[in-house]
Formats: sequence, structure tokens, C-alpha cells
Amino acid sequence: MIGTLARRISSSASASSRLTRTRNFCLGVLPDTIDRGSESFASNCRVMEGLISQLHSHIHQVMKGGGPEAVKRNRSRNKLLPRERIDCLIDPGSSFLELSQLAGHELYEEPLPSGGIITGIGPVHGKLCMLVANDPTVKGGTYYPITVKKHLRAQEIAAKCRLPCMYLVDSGGAFLPKQAEVFPDKENFGRIFYNQALMSAEGIPQIALVLGSCTAGGAYIPAMADESVMVKGNGTIFLAGPPLVKAATGEEVSAEDLGGATVHCRVSGVSDYFAQDELHALAIGRNIIKNLHMAGGINDHLVSDYKEPLYNVEELRSIAPTDLKQSLDIRSIIARIVDGSEFDEFKKLYGTTLVTGFARILGQPVGILGNNGILFNESALKGAHFIELCTQRNIPLIFLQNITGFMVGSKSEANGIAKSGAKMVMAVSCAKVPKITVIVGGSFGAGNYAMCGRAYSPDFMFFWPNARISVMGGVQAAGVLAQIERGNRKKAGNQWSKEEEEIFRTRVVEAYEREGSAYYSTARLWDDGVIDPADTRKILGLCIAASMNRKPESTKYGVFRMYFIKFKQVRTPQRLISFAERSPDCYFDLQGGANIRGRKAVPVVLLFKNGEKCDSVIGTMPKEFYVAANERVLAS
Repeated sequence: MIGTLARRISSSASASSRLTRTRNFCLGVLPDTIDRGSESFASNCRVMEGLISQLHSHIHQVMKGGGPEAVKRNRSRNKLLPRERIDCLIDPGSSFLELSQLAGHELYEEPLPSGGIITGIGPVHGKLCMLVANDPTVKGGTYYPITVKKHLRAQEIAAKCRLPCMYLVDSGGAFLPKQAEVFPDKENFGRIFYNQALMSAEGIPQIALVLGSCTAGGAYIPAMADESVMVKGNGTIFLAGPPLVKAATGEEVSAEDLGGATVHCRVSGVSDYFAQDELHALAIGRNIIKNLHMAGGINDHLVSDYKEPLYNVEELRSIAPTDLKQSLDIRSIIARIVDGSEFDEFKKLYGTTLVTGFARILGQPVGILGNNGILFNESALKGAHFIELCTQRNIPLIFLQNITGFMVGSKSEANGIAKSGAKMVMAVSCAKVPKITVIVGGSFGAGNYAMCGRAYSPDFMFFWPNARISVMGGVQAAGVLAQIERGNRKKAGNQWSKEEEEIFRTRVVEAYEREGSAYYSTARLWDDGVIDPADTRKILGLCIAASMNRKPESTKYGVFRMYFIKFKQVRTPQRLISFAERSPDCYFDLQGGANIRGRKAVPVVLLFKNGEKCDSVIGTMPKEFYVAANERVLAS
């Protein structure tokens, strides 16, 4: 019996395979739609080539740290540079995902490469860890406001993804000239230690390697760590350094005698391991991770037998949209980041300006939402529906943003675009699965919200170098502000010449262009980095692996507003068939009335007559009545 059944299954599968080959198609495989011979493609390539070159130039510059003199000083003390320390710490030949490389870019009068601190994710003995390394060549490793923000962001990611934290400490503490922006507030320096305490309480290991100075408040990083290592000679921990001790007490003491490795490993017990040099300390740090015996290694979520995309991933550099007025089929991007270019599209014919579907990236299942234009009612409902499916199945969500916003106008407002958008925003907000956002083009207005912008706490968020972000386009903003300015001047009885208005508009557009760039964003840590489009696939793979360490959570939603559909001059039940076909919860009784049968999984549709609920309409149909339905019903 089992043998017969197996032969039947095999025969059926073979027949299906033959049919697929005969018709020359493969279910789920995205076609290559790029017109490489077009002038627009060539023009886009030229512009993107310049943008990629600019990105690599910026990254090359920050990799130099604080400059030749600072690097020379660091070497003279037998100290490695922060990225060299990280290379020694992570597994040989493995990748390190550095986050927010361009933090602090042109943010202050003086340069602050990478914000003075290196953060990122890499495997240590196969376990993905969050690495935080002070850069002593940049302002002595002191904390500027952006340094604090970057450190806290690394801890936020680690807490959400349950990644062990390894702090490579070499810092002079807070940057005193900016103490008002570094010390007193909730999201300032003290929050670092608060986060350490909470993560340790949650069982997320906190490991500190003291490779240099650890002064004042910074002394609490190793003191609050689960385990800490100190390097002989260079590693020091003290709440007040020798100059302050002398000023306060008159005692003259060297840094080593005050808070060196010997004091804290032999006497105070602040540190747990005594290292002869940095390489010894880094080796001890690796052993600490080896002995954690935690679940969630990098190989727990990555598989080796995944398919590569059918199309060249480096072509992402060529198809990244540089002219946001030109349309781009987001599927051409999806085809180059998913395994085998296979994408099982969900609701392909409905709400077509939002592309949704299931795929795999480096063998890991994902749900993808990508923009193919502005969001209409149908697009928003489709997005919310798809997000619900992914949250039920614990599938990570990937958002590919190239969005100008929601459809506007009287017709859209009458159709309830605000309610549709609100439903998608609520679905995004409440989703308890990993969320990763990549802005591949524009990110404007409420479209940014619906597509999981920074305010919606994506696990990771990246920009392509061509990307733009602002509340609206510069030209549109200039038009709105010029109209307001013209009205204000008219009320005041002042004239406004065309030349003055043109200057006003130009300044607004220039400000929006500057403030909407990827570099303006990443300098302020509105994202986790500007990335080369060709690296998108491998970055997403690592981020998904990291984010899947989290404990699965059930998703709960708040109150969804209802749709009210008005039917006029209804004479027979036949006029309601179109609605009944859209919703399996509507059917008709023999008397010609409309009854409702509710299902547990879907809210019941209610009928209203003149604002009052009626469960059924029997006999003569009213001239008009309202149908109110939850959006999930209407999108069925």
C-alpha cells in the first residue's frame, strides 16, 4: 500500500514537472526586466557610479581614525587600532557588519570619524556578538553626543536580538566641553550602564575588555560587566584620575598604582582576568564567549545549500533609482537579493502599487514589502493583511522603501485613505517579528511610517547612497511655504516680488536637498548605515540571522477603524452580490434580506439603517442603508 502510494506521488510529481517544462515557466521565479540598452539605464549607471565612488571615499576616510599623529601615538603605547582589535576577536575569515560607519559625518566643526566609536556584529566562536570598541585615536575615545547615541543604538540592537555584548574599552569618558548634551538626560551617558544592567538581568552576557583608559563614569562599563579582562600596563579603571585625586585629596599616585590591572585583579576584584598584553586579552575574551553555552549561533539560522540569485547582485548599483520621478519595478531589486530569484507574490493583482510576497535570503524565510508607486487604499489593506500573515508565522519582514507617500485628493479622503493607512501603520507598529528596512530610493511623508521608518523601531535600517528622506519633496515644500509666506505678507500689507519669491523657494529646495541626503541622515544616526547596494543581500542575511535569536512573541493589535459602505436605491438583494462576493461573511436569505454570519477569525459585518444596527433586512429593501466592515473583511 505504501509502495503504491509512493509510486502515485512520484508519477504525479513527474507529470507536474513535465507540464512545467513543456510550458517553459517556473513558478515564483522573477523575470529579468532590465533594459540594459536604454539611455535611461546608461544615464542611471553613470550617476550611480559617482555615488558609489563617493560612498567608498567617505568610508576610506573614516577608516583612518583620528589621523596619522594619533595613530602613531597609539602604536607607541603598544596598542592596536580598534578595527584591528575586532579583527583579532572575531572568527578568522568571517565577516564583520560595521554599523553606522559615517556617524558624525560633518556634524561638528571638528571631524569625528565614525563618531569616535566602532560598533557592529560578528561571530566569535560561531556566536554572533555585538562589538563596541572605543577609538582612542579620535579625541582620546571620549564621548560626544553622537558617540553616546551610537553606543546606545548598539545596545538597543543587542537587547532586541539577544546578542552578547563585548565592550573593547579605551576611553577618557565624557567629552567635557559638551557635557550638557552628554551627561544629564535620559538617553545620555548614564543610559549605557542602565542598559547593561537590564541586559544582564535578561541573561544577555556583558563582557568588557579594558585595553586602555576607563575613567569616571566609564569605569562602570567593566564594573557592571558579567566578566571583565584588564591588560597589564595600559588598562586602567578609576572614578577619578591622578590629577583629580591630587586636587581633591593631595595624594600623588600613578595611573597604574591607582587603578591598574594588578590593583583590580589582585586587590579590588573589579576585574576577573589579568592579561599580559592586548592579544592575550582578546584571546581571553574569545574563550569567555566559547564558554557561554548559549543557543543562537550563526549556524543556527544560516544554511549552506541556498541558491544564489539568477541575476548579478552588482547590477543593483545600476538599477538603484537616481531620478525619483522615474518609475522602477521593485521586483528587479527583489530578484537580485532573494535566493534563486524566487518570489511567491501575494495578492499580485490587488493593490499593485505595493508588492508583497514570500522568499528566502541565504536560506532564511522572509516576507518582503516593496513600493511600486504611491499607496492607495487597496495597497495599504494588502500590506496590513500580509503583515498579519507574517506575524502569525513568525516570518521576518523586509521593507524596501521607494515611496512618495499616500494618494491624496477628495476622492481618496472620501474613500477613507486615512483609515487604510492607519491600519497598515498599526500592523507595522504592532508586528513582533524581526523587521529590517532598506531605503532604496525615496522615503517621503507618511509613506515612511507605513513602510517601517525609524520611528517604528525596525531591528535594522539601511540607506542606499542614492536614497532621499524628508516629510515631502523640496519643490513641494517650497510651494507650500511660499503660499504661506505670500499670505502672511498680504495680511501685513507688504509686497512680495517674483524675484524675492524665487530666492525664497530656492533656499527651501536647497535646504531639503541637503537635509534629505543619505549622509545627512546617517551622520545623525537616523539609520544603521549607508551601504553599497551590491552588499544588500549579504547584509540582510546577517541581520536576519542576528534578529532570529530573539524569543518569539505573539502580535496583538489595537482597534481598527471600520469602513462604512453606502448603498443607494437598493431594490433587490441582487444589488448586494458584488459585496457578498468580496466577503464570505455576507449571504442572502430566502425572503430577500441580507443576513450576516460571523466567523471567529474575522469580525462580523454589521448592517445599519439610518444609523441604527439591524441584523437582517427582510421583505421590502430600504432605499439606502450602510454596511460597516472591518478592513480585513473587505480585503478578503
